[in-house]
Amino acid sequence: MKDIGSLDLGGNFHGSLFGMILDAGPMVKFVLLLLLIFSVVSWAIIFLKFRYYKNIKKENELFSADYLRSNKLSDVLPAAKKYNYSTTAEIFRVGYSELTKTSKPFKESSSSSDEIGLSSLDNVERSLNNACNSGMTKLESALGFLATTGSASPFIGLFGTVWGIMDTFKGIGARGTASLAVVAPGISEALIATAAGLAAAIPAVIFYNYFLNRTKTMVQEMENFSAEFLNIVERYINRQ
Repeated sequence: MKDIGSLDLGGNFHGSLFGMILDAGPMVKFVLLLLLIFSVVSWAIIFLKFRYYKNIKKENELFSADYLRSNKLSDVLPAAKKYNYSTTAEIFRVGYSELTKTSKPFKESSSSSDEIGLSSLDNVERSLNNACNSGMTKLESALGFLATTGSASPFIGLFGTVWGIMDTFKGIGARGTASLAVVAPGISEALIATAAGLAAAIPAVIFYNYFLNRTKTMVQEMENFSAEFLNIVERYINRQ
């Protein structure tokens, strides 16, 4: 007796996932291809982001250790230049660069030291804020694609399913019968699109939320370090 999964009962039902995909209509195949592209790109972003965030965390910890061991800001600069991924090291480099630019007029000017000091502090603060915003933009890059995949993929899959069911009903009308052997293959092929949409959306949503939380934590670290750097500069200015 033949396995029922290998029977051809007028609906080209072969019993295998790959066979059902091959037997699907052109529109369903296009939807599946589109979802495959979404899924592949999403997983590529997930792996790259995971490695990127891991490097940032590692270098932030190393820079923090070097920073705490140093007694002067000038001693921290060589260590900050070693870490290309560290977000806090980037904040320090930007802040120190702006501080060195404003320290020259501070020493040479004969006007009120309080006014120059406040002006210098404002310049450093603006530079640090810009650096924090730039760092946040880098951390959030490509997360929008994960959000789009998570929200759009189920609907794209649903569209493929609806289209496949429409083709199935056309087949029912052409054959003049609504037997299970006629209906089941088309519906099975159509439902693959919904499954594919969910398969693309679920990982994208999970990792989007994960990376978003990691981004918030790292942005908070940058803001905390920026505030600490400003406090150091302010204490230095107050001693003048």
